[in-house]
Amino acid sequence: MPCFHATVRVGLRPSVLDPAGEAVCTAAQRLGHGAIQSIRIGKAIEICLDAPDEARARQQLESLSANLLANPVMETWSLELHNQEA
Repeated sequence: MPCFHATVRVGLRPSVLDPAGEAVCTAAQRLGHGAIQSIRIGKAIEICLDAPDEARARQQLESLSANLLANPVMETWSLELHNQEA
């Protein structure tokens, strides 16, 4: 069975405040990086899974992302999928 590698990136929706991002942005500006206007902090989740084909792997990962990895009220997610055997 083929092995797939995925990266799911989860971030806050644009309408949600990001206090951690704001704190890092302020600190960066204090360190002399005045050109930085904003920072948003998210997370990246690396997943390896076996699936019979790419379509089934994508289906499983989309379900996992939408139902477990991201809070749909506050967050958005994106998926990068690669076949490790290709």
